[in-house]
Amino acid sequence: MERFNYKKSQDVLALSASFTDFAYKKHCHEEYAVGVTLRGIQQYNLDGQYQASHQNGVMLFNREQSHDGSSYDKAGIDYVMLYLKPELVEEIIGKKELRFGSPIVYDPELARNILMLNDAVQLRQDEAECSERVFDLVHLLAQKEMDTKLWLPQDNLVRKAKEIMFCSTEDVLKLDNLSSEFGMSKFQFIREFKSQAGISPYQFFLNCKVERARQSIEKQKDVYTAVADCGFVDLTHLNRHFKRVFGVTAYEYMLQLNYKN
Repeated sequence: MERFNYKKSQDVLALSASFTDFAYKKHCHEEYAVGVTLRGIQQYNLDGQYQASHQNGVMLFNREQSHDGSSYDKAGIDYVMLYLKPELVEEIIGKKELRFGSPIVYDPELARNILMLNDAVQLRQDEAECSERVFDLVHLLAQKEMDTKLWLPQDNLVRKAKEIMFCSTEDVLKLDNLSSEFGMSKFQFIREFKSQAGISPYQFFLNCKVERARQSIEKQKDVYTAVADCGFVDLTHLNRHFKRVFGVTAYEYMLQLNYKN
């Protein structure tokens, strides 16, 4: 059984999920992601390091941290996850950027705040209440152990390559052209990018396309516009890759966001 329930407020995207056999493909998010494991053991590789979140574990993902995800066993998992935009975090805590030092913590206060915000978004409570809960959660994240500091700059190769790929999601990834920007062969470039970013250039580029498609769906409320704008062959192509990252197809995601109580 699989259940992925997405709801969105003005400030945050909330996911309530339950599954047994599903496995996320390695990907990363532009946002911060914070969540709580409600049942079972959630296992994943984060930047190449194995992690296991047990019941009440608070999972903390920095921006653009590559990870996959699955249930440890056939008992399955239930969990919630919130996605916080970087510009929102900066607005709330100033020009600092969160940097989570520990990928999993067992902190009842933090877990409670995450769950309260998730409930507020999932139940479509007043926007003012959701905004206040976002404010409280971000401040709590900054006050905890989280090693809040200015974001450490990434290696210039990875940073520049990501900028190029972010700006060309409607195209096909041309490794020869991209690697020539750095005076490398395509295989040298793949090796350097993967060693520094924890994800291959193609995986990252495909992830960019899926993220852009999600943003297009949220703005336009139309999956076919997302297909055209983000360079997918057709809706089936987009749906297949979208589900590997978000657990639902792009079409299902659109329906969930458009649902009105």
